[in-house]
Amino acid sequence: MLDTMQLLLLATIAGMGLRVGVVRSSPYTSYQNQRFAMEPQDQTAVVGARVTLPCRVVNKQGTLQWTKDDFGLGTSRDLSGFERYAMVGSDEEGDYSLDIYPVMLDDDARYQCQVSPGPEAQPAIRSTFAGLTVLVPPESPKITQGDVIFATEDRKVEIECVSVGGKPAAEITWIDGLGNVLTDNIEYTVIPLPDLRRFTAKSVLRLTPKKEHHNTNFTCQAQNTADRTYRSAKIRVEVKYAPKVKVNVMGSLPGGAGASGSAGGAVGGAGGHFAGARIVEHSQVRLECRADANPSDVRYRWFINDEPIIGGQKTEMVIRNVTRKFHDAIVKCEVQNSVGKSEDSETLDISYAPSFRQRPQSMEADVGSVVSLSCEVDSNPQPEIVWIQHPSDRVVGTSTNLTFSVSNETAGRYYCKANVPGYAEISADAYVYLKGSPAIGSQRTQYGLVGDTARIECFASSVPRARHVSWTFNGQEISSESGHDYSILVDAVPGGVKSTLIIRDSQAYHYGKYNCTVVNDYGNDVAEIQLQAKKSVSLLMTIVGGISVVAFLLVLTILVVVYIKCKKRTKLPPADVISEHQITKNGGVSCKLEPGDRTSNYSDLKVDISGGYVPYGDYSTHYSPPPQYLTTCSTKSNGSSTILQNNHQNQLQLQQQQGHQSHQSHQSHHHHHQQASNAQTLPMTFLTNSSGGSLTGSIIGSREIRQDNGLPSLQSTTASVVSSSPNGSCSNQSTVNASGNGNAATSTTTHVVVPSSMALSVDPRYSAIYGNPYLRSSNSSLLPPPTAV
Repeated sequence: MLDTMQLLLLATIAGMGLRVGVVRSSPYTSYQNQRFAMEPQDQTAVVGARVTLPCRVVNKQGTLQWTKDDFGLGTSRDLSGFERYAMVGSDEEGDYSLDIYPVMLDDDARYQCQVSPGPEAQPAIRSTFAGLTVLVPPESPKITQGDVIFATEDRKVEIECVSVGGKPAAEITWIDGLGNVLTDNIEYTVIPLPDLRRFTAKSVLRLTPKKEHHNTNFTCQAQNTADRTYRSAKIRVEVKYAPKVKVNVMGSLPGGAGASGSAGGAVGGAGGHFAGARIVEHSQVRLECRADANPSDVRYRWFINDEPIIGGQKTEMVIRNVTRKFHDAIVKCEVQNSVGKSEDSETLDISYAPSFRQRPQSMEADVGSVVSLSCEVDSNPQPEIVWIQHPSDRVVGTSTNLTFSVSNETAGRYYCKANVPGYAEISADAYVYLKGSPAIGSQRTQYGLVGDTARIECFASSVPRARHVSWTFNGQEISSESGHDYSILVDAVPGGVKSTLIIRDSQAYHYGKYNCTVVNDYGNDVAEIQLQAKKSVSLLMTIVGGISVVAFLLVLTILVVVYIKCKKRTKLPPADVISEHQITKNGGVSCKLEPGDRTSNYSDLKVDISGGYVPYGDYSTHYSPPPQYLTTCSTKSNGSSTILQNNHQNQLQLQQQQGHQSHQSHQSHHHHHQQASNAQTLPMTFLTNSSGGSLTGSIIGSREIRQDNGLPSLQSTTASVVSSSPNGSCSNQSTVNASGNGNAATSTTTHVVVPSSMALSVDPRYSAIYGNPYLRSSNSSLLPPPTAV
């Protein structure tokens, strides 16, 4: 190593024009030679930072200086002329490190620490070159298109981002509006600046705009090793795009019917989505077309299986009665704006009840042959099909087709049953007939009526179909030439044939044994059928019996009607609705029952009786109204008036005199009064005037009215008469004509009844005259009647 150092020193001295002899190497001289204990190394610094290039010399003898790109900076420690440079350290330590602060771009150079030869001819030394690389952060990037760029979907646009002055050149990164770093379709270019130390970085993004990019920001980020802090610029992308369409099958109110229940897994509710669910048949379905477009001025069109719907320019389409014909139908909504048009479709999944596309067909087969029954059912969801053999009810298959070998055990009836959850089960049957000779299964004895049309039926199972059916009677074949008595009908029935022999106007000689013969390709069968005559009921007896039944029913109906009417007649109407009966006749008596108190609950009973006529028949009890219903009977004879009152004490006396009064009434008026009095006890008390004058009175009924309306039985006494003199006094006149013959003279027979509470006076309001102006005399001093409300 010393030899190498010596060679370097020699080369240095030779270059300075100094002649140096060969220095003999020795331990002492080697120790005395100046050398570097530490040399500068390559460094990197950012503008504005501090950099120290180390240089430490041992046994320094010469002069030390730093060079920058081989240009000497000076030998003093302060390096005058270079304000940002200085040699730091101490001479004692031999530290002459170069300190640069703040680092500028001009400091990017090669530096070397050099020591000149010593005074004793020590060789000069130089350190290795140390490169100082100065880094410059880039300027904030800029997007040349500005803050907003307008684009159309699927039409490429270029967005350019430039970052200037970086050393090294800035690294540019693109980020879309969703935060994704973009790496494709980017062109990156570096352009050196005139100082050849810094660079301009340019990145061009070639973007294919999508609807998702609309109204989002794209970010350009720039950085380099000088500063890892991102500097960024943003641009907002406005994308015009064709409509983005989505068709949704919505629920509806159960009115189509419902909607609403579910069958076969059908679900969905009002306003809800039928996401992958089935729609119940006959329900109302609403389909919604949602479109997102820019610009938003759009036009809608609806299609079902590519057939345009008339009037389908709205955002919704309603199928009011969706049937199975819409199953798997493709409903499409097309939306268009100024940019373009797009569409979306939905396939309808209709849930509907099972129905047969093809019912199983009956078959004829030979023993040992293989047959196949087919049962095709249309439903959604797919039905569960079961084949059942009758009559064993054994399940023999679960697929659409049933294939088996025909034998005596497998021939017969088969049911195909299809079941779909939520719907009624459907079924259909088919027969597998075993080919063979016919077999007659009709009744061997049949009946008919002599004189009527007789029928003989011959039923035969025949597979294959019978070729011929014949009838014989007494050894002779019956045919169309046999006469007009016979006719033959042949009808094909499942698995056989039915022949009917018709005998018109059958007679006794038509009855007997008939032979029926059935022939097919496999053989024949003969059956003997006995036709017997049965007794008939004569037509006359049938007619008579029918008429009797009708007559009985008619009589019964009449009796019921009469009974109902009679029952209604026997019921008296309620007391508050009894109608007024007025029978006017000369000499008759007009009586009126009037309440003395207007607030009473009793009804007015007005009865006019002539000649002793009493409606509603005989009554065994008497009726007497309460005290407020006092009535008056007055006779105008010589200016006197007679008042009828109630008196329980005079009841017996009046009953004894009742016969005399009836007799007098008979002589004064009409003969039929006598008949009425003899036939029944009069329910009324009549006042008579022996002088033949007009008698007008108010009658107190002497009967008890028993009604069905809940009114109580009202007991009364016989009515009597109170005679009032002109001076207003009252007296009890119970005098009977002394002659005893019942003939009235000039005096009036009166009976006085005075209640204990009203012995000498009567409240005029209780008088019949009070409410009836026609009964008043001119000198009546009664209170004015109450005014009707």
